[in-house]
Amino acid sequence: MSNGPSLSRRSSLADYISAIPRPRLASLRSRKSTASLRVDPYTPYAVYQQKMFPAILRDADVTQKLLEAILETPGGRRSVSRLARTCKAFKEPALNVLWRDLDSLTPLLGLFPSTILRRARRPGLGLTKPPEKQDWVRFLAYAERVRSIAYVESSGNIHPTILPLLDEHKPVQHLLPNLTSLTWKVESAASLERCRMFLGPKVEAVVLEVGTRSAKMNDLLEEIASHKGLTAFSFTLHTNLPDDLTETFHDNVALEKVALTAPGALAAKVGKWASALPQLKTFAVDLSARTTTAVEGFFEEISTGSGYSTPSSVGGTDSGVFSSDEFDFSEARKAAVRLTREGPRRGAFAKLNNLTLTGDAANLATFLRHLTSPLTQLDLIMEDPPAAVDWHDVCTIICDHFSDTLQSLRINATSGSRFGELVRATSRGGDAPMRELPLTYLSFLPRLWRLEIDLPESVIFQDRDIVHISRICPNIEVLRLCPFARFPLSGPPPPITLESIVPLTRDCRRLHTLGLVVNAAELQSDDVYSTRVVCSRSLLRLHVGHSWVKNPLQTAVLLSHLTPHLETLKYFNEKNRAGIVEANAVSWQRVAELLPHLQHIRLSERKLQPPPAPYVPPPKADKSVDATVATADAAVSAHPEVAEFAVQAEPELVDFGVQMAPETVEVSIDATPIYMEVEIMAAPEMCEQSVDAVPQTEEKGTEPMILAESDTGSEASDEGDHLVNAVPSISMFIPSAASGIANITYRVVRFYTAPFRFVFSFMPTMPAMPLLSRFSTAHASPSNYELKYAPEQEKHALADSEPASAAAHTNGSAIVADINPVCQ
Repeated sequence: MSNGPSLSRRSSLADYISAIPRPRLASLRSRKSTASLRVDPYTPYAVYQQKMFPAILRDADVTQKLLEAILETPGGRRSVSRLARTCKAFKEPALNVLWRDLDSLTPLLGLFPSTILRRARRPGLGLTKPPEKQDWVRFLAYAERVRSIAYVESSGNIHPTILPLLDEHKPVQHLLPNLTSLTWKVESAASLERCRMFLGPKVEAVVLEVGTRSAKMNDLLEEIASHKGLTAFSFTLHTNLPDDLTETFHDNVALEKVALTAPGALAAKVGKWASALPQLKTFAVDLSARTTTAVEGFFEEISTGSGYSTPSSVGGTDSGVFSSDEFDFSEARKAAVRLTREGPRRGAFAKLNNLTLTGDAANLATFLRHLTSPLTQLDLIMEDPPAAVDWHDVCTIICDHFSDTLQSLRINATSGSRFGELVRATSRGGDAPMRELPLTYLSFLPRLWRLEIDLPESVIFQDRDIVHISRICPNIEVLRLCPFARFPLSGPPPPITLESIVPLTRDCRRLHTLGLVVNAAELQSDDVYSTRVVCSRSLLRLHVGHSWVKNPLQTAVLLSHLTPHLETLKYFNEKNRAGIVEANAVSWQRVAELLPHLQHIRLSERKLQPPPAPYVPPPKADKSVDATVATADAAVSAHPEVAEFAVQAEPELVDFGVQMAPETVEVSIDATPIYMEVEIMAAPEMCEQSVDAVPQTEEKGTEPMILAESDTGSEASDEGDHLVNAVPSISMFIPSAASGIANITYRVVRFYTAPFRFVFSFMPTMPAMPLLSRFSTAHASPSNYELKYAPEQEKHALADSEPASAAAHTNGSAIVADINPVCQ
């Protein structure tokens, strides 16, 4: 026996230390003699690594797949962390898998020293002081392993003061240099700006959800778009999209996944930009609270395959000839196209294979009508309950456009429909109304392997729906038809019975997961046990939810026959679901306990049965058959029978007369013209104005000069007038300036008095103008012209005034001469 410490009690520390074998040291003499012969005991770590690694760890990809499989199991994260702590060979790959995807910043905050954390076990509560340079060592070491991270502000697990503190005191520009996927969901503009410190150079996918639009949002979007390797972008905004969103991401042609949930996502330029992405494979858009016209507008500017570019099309604007002066009817033509087109847009979204749509059934049908993409996965988040006509259109369009490529179809309810169900479940509002959702509208889908429907109200399915699904989906693998629906005991039971799944187990040989609510009642017939054709070798998981059950033993026997290889039977009990019926939960618990034993008996009995007889092909023999066609010539005489007959057609004549005497009426009209006398008083307005036209005179003495008589004087004498001696005119002695002024004044007077003189000329007796008479009498002697044409009374007046006028203008012995008026 061994003399070591007993295992029945705990050894003391002294006993433990004394039990450690101590190496024997060589003497000093031996050390000196062997100093020159010492060999280096270092062995490279690679030798130990090769000895320690099992065969599976020599392949890094296989090791990663193994760790990922362990991580997805229940308690898998704890198992992987234990591997990293207990085995050096698993340390690095296990840590990479553990830190690759994080759903919060809390694990990273826990890497700071506990001295600067408010609570070490809850790092999200905040820091007591800003971290210094040495406090970032562990944070940065593990930050290089992170590939995906998410931050949700509404969760409240991160204190609002942590992000500003990290942003102000970060030692590097980007905290996660190898980050490829970032999910950032915030409500405030300040928190939105903090995501910049995580936008490293290797970011490929960004999920951005913002509650309010900030002034710096465009700058942030430009920074995200600057990553040319961006392959996935999801943007959720509760206000309108930025106007320049499409221009910002115009150069990101490598985008493969795009999701837009915001007012304005159905703009025509957004549709044109999305359809032009050459690598787009996954697209999600929100159609909620939109009209059908708005959904149509999403495809308005998509010209690929629409015919808009051809001159002869309805949507074209060029006639092909000289059309520079034509009026632009592009908008009217586009409206005509929207009203008349029936087919989809050929070529739009050429590589799209995954589509997610949210909205009512009418908008979903309108959007799907324009697509011919090779969709493999279609997710419809629909308002429940849908209108019958719209649901029929959705099913018809899906089967007509995507029947050859569709592999997965999932139909869920919107958040608004879920909220109504939640209100009814948490209050005394009564049971939710139930409606039928017919599946017979679907047609043949040969490639469909997943069909999931989860709606709060449309939960009623009939036996004909199950039979129809088994016929049109022969390759179905996962089928879930509202497995969470609850049928209250006060209402009717579920229409589908456990016997109704026989078409699925018989015709769908790949079905391995089935979820639906059934009524496990008594069997109507035992014919189902008479054949093994209805037994399913592939069905492994069955979820019955709130199903009804009456006889647990009979239900277990039927399940053991239909699904002898069933591994998992799920149902709701009082621990995991509220609102259950305790009797049904207890009965299903009994079924789960009996089923494994019955399955074992069933399989054992089948092994004891004799094997089926080997297939013997029927005997075959070669035989020839004379297939010469016998022909015969035959003639038929076809003489038509002819018959002659005559018809006498004499028209009947009728004579009648009509007296057409027009009616006349005599009317007398008084046509005497009406005369009216009107008198108009046309008295001209007269104005008297005096002008002082007396020239300045000066008295001088002159010697008389006798001049020869002029021809004018002789001519005057011949006419019988008075003899006038040839004397110089008085104008010769008047200064030229005074003469000019008098001449101008006279002409002004005659110009302004011309209208009056013209009016007075038509009057029978026109009195002489006193002003002109006084003017001519005072300043000049009458001339021969005036004496000849003046009236008789004026002639005598002029003759009487002549000597006085001459005496007034003479000096001494001056000769009296006839002087013409100065102003004539």
